[in-house]
Amino acid sequence: MIATENLTLSYGKRTLFEDVNLKFTPGHCYGVIGANGAGKSTLLKILSGEIDSTSGKVVVPQGLRMSVLKQDHFAYNDDDALTAVLKGHERLYRVMTEKDEIYQKPDFGDEDGVRAAELETEFADLNGWEAESQAGELLCGLGIPVDRHRTLIKDLDDSDRVRVLLAQAVFGEPDILLLDEPTNHLDVDSILWLEEFLIGFQSTVVVVSHDRHFLNRVCTHTADIDFKKIQVYTGNYDFWKAASELALKHRRASEAKAEEKAKELKEFIRRFSANASKSKQATARKKMLGKLNVEQFNPSNRKYPHVVFSPEKLHSKGVLEIDGLAASAGGEKVFEDFRLMVTQGERIAVVSQNSLATTALLEILGEAQEPDAGEVRWGSTVKRAYLPKDHGHLFEVDLNLIDWLRQYSHDKEEGFVRGFLGRMLFTGEETLKKANVLSGGEKVRCMISRMMLREPQCMVLDGPTNHLDLESITSLNNALMKYQGTLIFASHDVEFVESLADRVLEIKDGKVIDHQFGYKEYLRRHVEELGLASIA
Repeated sequence: MIATENLTLSYGKRTLFEDVNLKFTPGHCYGVIGANGAGKSTLLKILSGEIDSTSGKVVVPQGLRMSVLKQDHFAYNDDDALTAVLKGHERLYRVMTEKDEIYQKPDFGDEDGVRAAELETEFADLNGWEAESQAGELLCGLGIPVDRHRTLIKDLDDSDRVRVLLAQAVFGEPDILLLDEPTNHLDVDSILWLEEFLIGFQSTVVVVSHDRHFLNRVCTHTADIDFKKIQVYTGNYDFWKAASELALKHRRASEAKAEEKAKELKEFIRRFSANASKSKQATARKKMLGKLNVEQFNPSNRKYPHVVFSPEKLHSKGVLEIDGLAASAGGEKVFEDFRLMVTQGERIAVVSQNSLATTALLEILGEAQEPDAGEVRWGSTVKRAYLPKDHGHLFEVDLNLIDWLRQYSHDKEEGFVRGFLGRMLFTGEETLKKANVLSGGEKVRCMISRMMLREPQCMVLDGPTNHLDLESITSLNNALMKYQGTLIFASHDVEFVESLADRVLEIKDGKVIDHQFGYKEYLRRHVEELGLASIA
């Protein structure tokens, strides 16, 4: 268990949250949600002791081991992957190191023998004899094969470093596990593995994530940071969102008949009771639902962008033809002899365990990279928009947001441009902010404004949900579901892809496999191949 007592955090005159009293108990996973800047990651840093609160305290019972997902990807550069994972259990690693040093002494004496015996006992109590095999299993589960377990961290790419740090955090079954954006840089296989791991994890987990599918799968409770308070509710993200919306509806209709409210609440309970995806979650949820009063939920204070894509009508059916395409990434051939026909209105997800491969294909389609061989032929009248994964170079200009977006607008009037910025929640003085100081999420929202201006008939999107908060992801997702044009995209957000894709291109073993079915069916088959439980 980990608890807070009258926790308050302020920066100058700004208070993020105040007088927070919480208990995070074993056997539960708490998803921390809130608007950008609400203090989600900061809360985890306070819980871990990395930073201090303004007032109040964090209480961790003596003897409990806390583990935190490290954010410094270079902290273990001189260690190999397996050693870095073992270091996640600091006490065990110290015992291992001291024991080995004693046995290597050339003048080993009686006193050394006594100390070695003490360490051997503690080593066994800490399950040390299984440590290396367990660390190796974690690395393999996260997609790092045995032949790379002794590779130095500095020689791994960034996504593999994240996997090692994640394996390090969960190693040794800590009593309290704090995870800040654990699915960032992970492929779908690793995300599914992590979900299964956390579903079976019996200790206390507190996690910050913008991945709705992940939150819905693993969380038994939702900790909502809003109105300068942190309120914990039983249920996953979807449950919290639906309950919050129902609470708002009831407050707006204050004169509605009590029996009508009761009827809505009963239907709400029935729907969510039947949709529990996790046994321990189902038990807790049913207990909570039995005494649910929707008035206990605060309607959310957060704002949703207004995303609308309005493509011009395309008069020809053919959108794209790919003939004999080949590409390289990272100095290696990632696919070759790829052929494809795309027709109007198709929604195609590009997937691969190698993110460089998906980016290579989408960069070629976005005309940001030349193929090694082959040809891409677009329909002559197809108006396109491209959202690259790496778009930072577009913001390396000394322009305010109005002038930045004006570059891409046919109508240069300030009011017209402001309208599109306003849809993405840039209003008032925010529109005068310089493009080169924007956060990652703000840059993506600007890129979405740019695409809306374009009114494209086909969109090519690489990681469109990266850096966005949950509200922006939801708005973009809903807009793309209504979009009448053609969509070719890649994303690690399972719910996002599942709701949109009706065709899947899988890049594997140097080939592009064209699956003529949606992502939900693709994932079902893939999960069976991996031997994981159903994701439904």
